[in-house]
Amino acid sequence: MSSPVLPWVVFLPLIAGAVAFAIPVRAEKFREVFSTVVSGAVFLLGMVVLVGPEASYRAISLGFVQGYLVDLRIDELNRFMVMFATLFGLLVTVFSLGYMRGRSRLREYYPYVLISIGAANGALLANNWLAFVGFWGLILVTLFLLTTIGAADADANKVMRAAGKSMIILGAADLALILGVGLVFAQSGTLVLSETSLPVTGSMSAAAFVLIMLGALSKAGAMPMHSWIPDMAEAAPTSVMALLPASLDKLLGIYLLARLVLDIFQVNLALNLLLMVIGAVTIVAAVVMAMVQHDLRKLLSFHAVSQVGYMVLGIGTGTAIGIAGGLFHMLNHAIYKSCLFLTAGAVEKRTGTMDIAKLGGLARVMPFTFVAFGIAALAISGIPPLNGFVSKWMVYQGIVEAGVDRYWIFLVAAMFGSALTLASFVKVAHGVFLGDSPRGLSGVVEVGPSMRFAPAVLATLCVIFGVAAQVPLQHFIGPAVGMQFPAFPEAISIGGIWSPTVATALLLLALLIGYFIYLASRTRSVRIAPVYIGGETAGEGTSDSLNTKYGRNREMSDTRVLGTEFYDSIRRLPGLSRLYDKGESGAFDIQRLSKLAAPLGWALSALHGGRLSTYVSWMLWGVLVLFVVLSVVG
Repeated sequence: MSSPVLPWVVFLPLIAGAVAFAIPVRAEKFREVFSTVVSGAVFLLGMVVLVGPEASYRAISLGFVQGYLVDLRIDELNRFMVMFATLFGLLVTVFSLGYMRGRSRLREYYPYVLISIGAANGALLANNWLAFVGFWGLILVTLFLLTTIGAADADANKVMRAAGKSMIILGAADLALILGVGLVFAQSGTLVLSETSLPVTGSMSAAAFVLIMLGALSKAGAMPMHSWIPDMAEAAPTSVMALLPASLDKLLGIYLLARLVLDIFQVNLALNLLLMVIGAVTIVAAVVMAMVQHDLRKLLSFHAVSQVGYMVLGIGTGTAIGIAGGLFHMLNHAIYKSCLFLTAGAVEKRTGTMDIAKLGGLARVMPFTFVAFGIAALAISGIPPLNGFVSKWMVYQGIVEAGVDRYWIFLVAAMFGSALTLASFVKVAHGVFLGDSPRGLSGVVEVGPSMRFAPAVLATLCVIFGVAAQVPLQHFIGPAVGMQFPAFPEAISIGGIWSPTVATALLLLALLIGYFIYLASRTRSVRIAPVYIGGETAGEGTSDSLNTKYGRNREMSDTRVLGTEFYDSIRRLPGLSRLYDKGESGAFDIQRLSKLAAPLGWALSALHGGRLSTYVSWMLWGVLVLFVVLSVVG
């Protein structure tokens, strides 16, 4: 069935992005309204795609091989991803109306956002490898350009280093993906994804899988192809982090990995084990790095990397429930991680800093941001009844069904990572929202409606997709993997999976009991007294006490208990301090491998010499060698 809606989902935001460039600078308000209306229209088209039947759209015959250049296809795997990609695009656009106000290069910002939405939809819908690679590469271009706009507190050198790093790592991974696609075409003889199904029985098919897998994992941000994400977090606007690394890139990377495992390849046990190892290492290593970060953006970026591990681990189990858990966690992660980045952006907008040591007490002056951040933080930590718990539990169940007696270490790693995630966000909650306000942090107020809308929607989805997890599982995830889930409010009982309905009631009862205990035992009056250290007064430890005459005369420093100090003892452990030092110095950065190619570059430069005759000579020799190789292979 041919659908006229599919090309509009892809090309409307691409065309609108080009049009937005033409809007003059003095009409900035019109550009904002135009971008918001277009992103809203694309979201409505995404809803039409979600509820419509399976369909396709084909145009422009390739000629040299069977197929079409514009070959778009909707099925059970990509239909819900398209809808959520358009939703994230709309939410980030609305958030940017307040967050990016007063910033430079807005004439470029909104067009790049629209083009990113269109390119993401194109990659998700593409049923032709050529179109897929083209849209996939366009996302890399917009990622680079949006990063160069830069965060408000980032210097130009840091911004360009981060943008260049993302281009190098993802560009190299995209090259691997293209090589893998070439191997797939050589074996299958087709460029149509829906007509490709290869058993991994030899070295060529295994190499094709691994090469395309590298492209998928790099886009998603799994280790060791992850280091572009923390660097980008410190350099790019927070809204860009919410749009690309937190949502669109995760959807694209895990979509491709799931497509490889479910449709394109018949994966063997060795490749499943490889995915599980990558997933487990990513979970633990990234969350350990997140615990000691003092910059809120960088902490969130390492958690974004860590959560990819659960997705890869679930898909690597090769079981239906594990793959379903990996896909559900992909969706849940995009929801709560976007919410976390957007609320962090709200904190940055009002305080001008992302240094946790310079923040504190914001829950009193930014209550809405605190609640939204708290819900998303509990969700990413896997606390019931929120969505993160459901998908993590499904991944655990996938490991059990794959063979817990053989794979118990992966189950331990996944649960350990979840515990460390919760510990890390306890640090953030205290350091940013619940601790004392630091000296000099005053006049902070809640953000406006445009910056509250997106976190409100995302935090609400964290609750709905946890309490009523049956809804997304039945309508989005189940059809993609061929599983049947019960309708809400029936309990999910496959293989002992947790029942969201019963657990929610028990948790609410526990919270109610705890609240009554708090009311009965809380102190009715508060007395502020000096803190004495060795017979000398150190002030009461709050910003108010440091403003006293005594404090000014003694030039007292801030004596607050900082959230950044919580896990510094872990940072100083003899067995871990060296690893932390190496990690922060970039010793494990995959980009360092590019330095190994420097001698080759010098040799090639010496061989060419800059003369046209030399270039032509080497081209002729290259053609001759290629002809000989093809003759031998033929």
